[in-house]
Amino acid sequence: MEHPLKFAMVTTFYPPYNFGGDGIYIYRLSNELARRGHRVDVIHCADAYQSLHHGPPANPAGFPNHPNVRVHTLKSKVGLLSPLATQQTGLPLFKSKVLREVLEGQAFDVIHFHNISLVGGPKVLDYGSPGAIKLYTTHEHWLVCPMHVLWKYNREVCKSKACFTCSLSFKRPPQLWRYSSFLRHKLAQVDAFISPSRFTMHKHREYGMELPMVHLPYFLPRSEEDAESREDLPVQIRPYFLFVGRLEKIKGLQNLIEVFKNYDKADLLVAGDGDYGPTLRQQAAGMTNVKFLGRLNHAQLRSLYRGARAVIVPSICYEVFGIIIIEAFALATPVIAHDLGALPEVIEDSGGGFTYRDKAGLVEVMDRFMDEPQLRQQLGQKGYQAYLEYWTEEPHLRQYFGLIGEIRARKEALDTEDTEKAQR
Repeated sequence: MEHPLKFAMVTTFYPPYNFGGDGIYIYRLSNELARRGHRVDVIHCADAYQSLHHGPPANPAGFPNHPNVRVHTLKSKVGLLSPLATQQTGLPLFKSKVLREVLEGQAFDVIHFHNISLVGGPKVLDYGSPGAIKLYTTHEHWLVCPMHVLWKYNREVCKSKACFTCSLSFKRPPQLWRYSSFLRHKLAQVDAFISPSRFTMHKHREYGMELPMVHLPYFLPRSEEDAESREDLPVQIRPYFLFVGRLEKIKGLQNLIEVFKNYDKADLLVAGDGDYGPTLRQQAAGMTNVKFLGRLNHAQLRSLYRGARAVIVPSICYEVFGIIIIEAFALATPVIAHDLGALPEVIEDSGGGFTYRDKAGLVEVMDRFMDEPQLRQQLGQKGYQAYLEYWTEEPHLRQYFGLIGEIRARKEALDTEDTEKAQR
C-alpha cells in the first residue's frame, strides 16, 4: 500500500444522521479507507438532518467508526435556519467558519465532496488546503435539479426543465443562484466528478454539464457478509417477493401493491419506513399478502434477502444506482427491476435478474420465479459473481486510488511545466 493519505469527506448526511444510500456509501468508504491505514475527517450537518426528521436518529449506536475516522458534526446556534440559508444562497454562511477551520487547517491529500446541498452549497467547493485533490460524487442529480431527483411537479420523471415552477410545486423557494454562472464557476474547482452509473453521467451531460466525469459504482464491504441472523423476524411460511427501501412515492411501492391485489401466489414483504408509509398502508388495508415490517437492522435484512424468490425494485424515478440490487446479489438473490434510470444498467452488467416496463411484464417475470425454481438459483449465482467482480471494496478502491493517482500525476506534470516555463 502507498503511504497513508489524509482524506476529508464533506457531506450533508452521515450515519446516523442519514436517510438514504449516499450516507451509507460515505460511511463504508470512510471506514474502508481507515482500515487501510488512511486518516479520514468527515464533516456533516446535523441541522440539515433535523430539518427533515423530528427527534434523534433512529439508530444512534448502529454506526461505529474506525479510530482513524474523525467525525465533525455541525450544529449551529440558529438551528434549522442554517441549512435553509445555505439552500437559498448556495453559501455555507453559518457553517463557513468551522468548514474553513477543518478543511484549511490540515494538509489534506484528497477532499471528497458528496451531497453538499445543505452543508455548504457550491461555495464550499472553494475550501480546502492548497494542492488537495478535489473529487465530487453525484449521489443525486442536484447539480442539474433543485429537487435532487429529476422528479417533475411531484408526479413524473423530468424530461424537460422547468425548475422555477417545479420548485414552487414542491413548496420550496426557487434558488436564484442557479440562474447565474455561480455554480459552474465553483464546479471548476473540482478535479474529477464520480458517477455511480453510466446513466447518471449521460443525464448530467444531457442537461448541459460537460464535466470531467468517471464511472465508479457503489460497493458493499465483504466484512458485512459475516452478519447473519434471523432473530426478531416473523415466521414466513408462504413464498415471498421482497421490497426494501424508503417509503416514498418515487420508490414505486404503490404500483407493487396494485399488482399484489390480484396476485395470490406469493406474499410481498416490505422492509423500510418513510413519510409515504401511512398512505401505502391504507392502500394495502385488508390485503393479507402484503406485510409491512418497518425498518430492520442489517442482519435482519440479510435474512430476508436470502429467503426471497426475488427482490423487486419498482422505482418510478431516475435512480442514480440501485444499492438494493447489489445487496440482493451479495446473498445470491435475483432482482426484478423497473426499466428506468440506472436500474437496468446494473441488471444488464450482471445478468442477475430481469427488468420490466409495465404490470403485465412484472407479473410474467414473477410467475417465472414461482414456476421455475432453478431460475432463482441460476440468476442468483450470476448476480453473486458480478457482485464479487464489480461491487466489493477491492475493485472499488482499486479504481478510486487509480483515479487519485491519475489526477496527482496530471497535477505534477502541470507543475513541472509551469516551473520550466518560469525558468526560461
